[in-house]
Amino acid sequence: MSRVTERAARPRRSDYVVWRQATTRWADDDVYGHMNNARYFELIDTAVNAHLAEATGVDIRSLPAIGVVAEVGCRYFREMGYPAPVDMGLVVDKVGTSSVVYRIGLFQGDPEGDGAEAAAEGRFVHVYVDNTAGPGGARPVSPVPEQVRAAVVPLLRD
Repeated sequence: MSRVTERAARPRRSDYVVWRQATTRWADDDVYGHMNNARYFELIDTAVNAHLAEATGVDIRSLPAIGVVAEVGCRYFREMGYPAPVDMGLVVDKVGTSSVVYRIGLFQGDPEGDGAEAAAEGRFVHVYVDNTAGPGGARPVSPVPEQVRAAVVPLLRD
């Protein structure tokens, strides 16, 4: 199967390693009655950083190197919206010397029915930079902090 074909496939719940759930809010929906695109990106960001905070057991903002977003994107497959909760699946595609590449599946609905396939899938890239350099002065560092590496390596999928 070509890489293009692989990326075009609609993800399923079994494609992800760890899970969390978010509650939707009335304000998440736009005037068209479905979740606003910006909310998808908030969910993607929350899934990654909440996992890191829980799995490392430290305030990730205080590490000597912090992850800044170098890339984020989202593929949409079907609408989501209030009032149903959103299940967020997380998997790691790559752990580099100074970066981590995540995929986040967003699911809404019955896991055995209409919610078995992702409503959307995000791609999120963290690049680790020196946390002591201040705004505008941060440069990529390597390796990825050991606490972070220990939290993300188990999420790698072959």
